[in-house]
Order: sequence, then C-alpha cells, then structure tokens
Amino acid sequence: MWNSTICSRTISWIEIALNPDLALEDLRSLREELRFALWLRRLFASLIGVFGAMALTIAAVGLYGVMAYTVAQRTQEFGIRMALGAQAASVRGMVVRQALRLTLLGIGIGLAGALAVTRLMSGVILGVSPTDPPTFAVVTVLLALSGILAAWVPAWRATRVDPVQALRVS
Repeated sequence: MWNSTICSRTISWIEIALNPDLALEDLRSLREELRFALWLRRLFASLIGVFGAMALTIAAVGLYGVMAYTVAQRTQEFGIRMALGAQAASVRGMVVRQALRLTLLGIGIGLAGALAVTRLMSGVILGVSPTDPPTFAVVTVLLALSGILAAWVPAWRATRVDPVQALRVS
C-alpha cells in the first residue's frame, strides 16, 4: 500500500478509491512538505549565521580599537626603536604578535564556551555532530585571520612614526 502525505494526515490511495467524494485540500509535494517542516530550523540556522557574522565583526572592530589605542600610547617607544635602527618589519611583527596573543586568548575562551554550548545546539543543527572538528578548525583559523587583519592597520601605523616627532612629543 502506497501512502501520500497530505496536511499531516496520511490518506491511502485505497481510501481515495473507496470514497471518491473525499475532500482533498492543501495538496503539497514532498519537497513543499519538507520545506514547510524545516522552515523553523532553517530560520534558526540563518539567525545563528547572521549573529555569528555580527559577533565576528564586533570582535574585529574591538581588537582594532584596542590595538590602535595601544599603538597610540606606545608612539614614543616605537619612535625610539625606529631611531635606534629597528626595522619596520620587526615593529609590525611586535604589534601583530601582541594582537595575536589577545586573539588566541579570546579563541581559547570561546572554544571552551562553544564546547559547553554545543550540547544545547545539537537539536538545531542537522547533519553535523556537536563537536565537529573541521568546523572548530575553520572557525579558529577564521578568527585568527580576522585578529591579524584587525591588527595590521595599527601595526602599519606604528612603523610610520617619525622618530624625531615621537621624541619631541615627550
């Protein structure tokens, strides 16, 4: 006996053949029925993606702000280093390493929190295990890259410090 799903009620073709006056309303294909059944999960997944992108943007802007402030506070130090012969690449590397330390600390705290929350999210995310290693690896690399990019502009500004002007400010 082959069944067809119609509006959450299963009616067999035999039942239709026995009762030709049976009213059939809201006939949907299987694809439409699946779309209707999964719309809430898709909405939650989309919202999680949007909020995740917003969180990444806010974190990158925050790290940029912290690094820009730190570079502004250390202008004299960078000027003295450049006056004593430090290469621009070494000053940039110093600033980016400091930002990367902050980023890795945030990633560590975030991974611990994510591992704790994944059990709650397992009902929302279909087809992916709660502790999917490739997902965690991609997110970690993405966060590290965003941290490096957020620190690049302040690091570049640190190398543009004129040593004479930096020493005059003090």
